[in-house]
Amino acid sequence: MKFSIKAAALVALSSSATMAMAEDNTALAKLGLSFSGNAALTSDYRFRGMTQTQSDPAVQGSFTISHTSGLYFSAFASNVDFGVAEGKDPHLELDPSIGFSTPLNISEHFKPVLDVGIVEYNYPSATDDFNWTEGYLKLTFADVFVKGSSLLTNVNYTDDWAAVGGDSWNFNVGYSAPFGDTGFGGLANVGYTTMDKKALPDGKDNYVDWKVGVNYAVKSIPGLTAELAGVGTNIDTDGLSGAAKRGVETGAVFTLTKTF
Repeated sequence: MKFSIKAAALVALSSSATMAMAEDNTALAKLGLSFSGNAALTSDYRFRGMTQTQSDPAVQGSFTISHTSGLYFSAFASNVDFGVAEGKDPHLELDPSIGFSTPLNISEHFKPVLDVGIVEYNYPSATDDFNWTEGYLKLTFADVFVKGSSLLTNVNYTDDWAAVGGDSWNFNVGYSAPFGDTGFGGLANVGYTTMDKKALPDGKDNYVDWKVGVNYAVKSIPGLTAELAGVGTNIDTDGLSGAAKRGVETGAVFTLTKTF
């Protein structure tokens, strides 16, 4: 019931934001700027396969201000719960990022979009320092195999993974495609993270994460999408507590997202 009430509130608030942003975008366009964003409600905030909320729901939002030059600034926010000692556990994640995005005109029919930038993972409500910084490089290919589809590849690097120190690389490939004109679509994603410290829950220094699911664009509410996906990792759960196991094992995650 609580999830349903929050979902209804999400739609109402996002609809109001959509109308307000449409007016703001007209003014911003004169400066070569554009604004976009989204609000989301998810049953479990999973970051690269691992829960950030002790397998509980999260309310999230993000926005991006872009310039015609390709420069942009983004920010993402979500509630979090790492399950650490009381009084030290962060309850808010706020991630600003800055980057540059541009199409690569390799040929008439082959124009992947290059996106490079830096993101800062911030936890302002924590008493301990959980903040860390990561650089990223992404290539997005449109209409791969199916019209309207998208293939994303990205590489991320940090020298302070999850604020525990140590170099870390993340490699990721994701694909999404519509199922004709039905409003439904499918998605699949696989990532690999490696680091020079054995800092994972199972005491290892690398792991694989994945996500496979379906989504549906609600025709009666433009910009509203529902997604159901299986998300998990290959992290060994032997010896972990029940909560820790649920947070890295494969589980179903339902998400409602409203773009504006």
